[in-house]
Amino acid sequence: MIAAERPVQRPRDARLLLVHADGRMVHAPRSRFIEYLEPGDLVIANDAATLPASLHGRHVPSGAEIEVRLAGYRTNRRSERNFFAEVQKFSAVVFGAGDFRTRTEDRPPPPILAPGDRLVFPPAPSDVAGLGPSGDAGLAATIEALLDHPRLVSLRFSGLPRAVWAGLARHGRPIQYAHVPTPLALWDVWTPIAGLPVTFEAPSAGFALDWATIRSMRERGIAFATITLAAGISSTGDAGLDRRLPFDEPYRIPEATASAIRRVRSDGGRVIAIGTTVVRALEHASAHAGVVVPGEGIADQRLGPSSRLRVVDAILSGTHEPGSGHYQLLRAFLDDATLAEVSAALEATGYRTHEFGDSVLIEKSHSRNARRPLEHVA
Repeated sequence: MIAAERPVQRPRDARLLLVHADGRMVHAPRSRFIEYLEPGDLVIANDAATLPASLHGRHVPSGAEIEVRLAGYRTNRRSERNFFAEVQKFSAVVFGAGDFRTRTEDRPPPPILAPGDRLVFPPAPSDVAGLGPSGDAGLAATIEALLDHPRLVSLRFSGLPRAVWAGLARHGRPIQYAHVPTPLALWDVWTPIAGLPVTFEAPSAGFALDWATIRSMRERGIAFATITLAAGISSTGDAGLDRRLPFDEPYRIPEATASAIRRVRSDGGRVIAIGTTVVRALEHASAHAGVVVPGEGIADQRLGPSSRLRVVDAILSGTHEPGSGHYQLLRAFLDDATLAEVSAALEATGYRTHEFGDSVLIEKSHSRNARRPLEHVA
């Protein structure tokens, strides 16, 4: 596959590979994906907005330059209000000097880190007298603990929550990887339905949506609902640490969404997830009761070939390379032989991968208790 280099969420030439429950594959323009859905289906997307979670600064004890990529929350969030009130404590991956232009796996390690170390993130050099807007002197944080890896830490930002939010907005940038050569703006990684700013990397399957598409769904009798999941970092640059991904991710499922799932199930319809984050939230929320329980939770499971999907019947996702965490989740939908054929088809026809790439629409295979098949539109 080819890495998508341009930060365009809905390019006109975006492609879709439709994978039926029986393994048949159809190539189509991605703009037509709703034509493969049916009246009575329920489409669910992640409405989390992306934080500017990459911060460049200095490790005070050594004086070394660093980049910190926020990767997860270290506090329980029990209400929408607490998403804002408890913004100070995060898990984070720390790199040495450099930026996204160097491949993540080639980035230098950080200086030796220890609990109590102070990290500072100054305002941009162009700011007058070294101060940002309204006398902004930058952000500061303290490492509270090492999390079983030299570059994975728990840190706490100094100051009141309001000041931390303002500091992230002024000094942070979206987490970015080398395949996109130009710096990303925050609006490049916000989906059209973005709401709470709680996710560390974009729920990029949602880039395929826009409000016109959602309106067309409703006109066709296809319901639409949302969940919120704070997706963590997708790559750390360290193979051993990457094997621990995904980290635990908090989510919230509204009562309206849980009710919509109950209705579509009773009517014989299907649940279509927009992205792996939606699958993870819904399957975790149904793990104990067998039905989706509304409210907050922490998705701490890893979905893969041994997982039995209770809720989701099909997924619209980006294209993922074998070995990645997202690819592992797709193994819950298809057997390995079929998924290998999908990967070969994507490779042979030059599909684009990564967050601004093309898409797949995969129905759970018959061997994994699929419901009605996706219909082919000529």
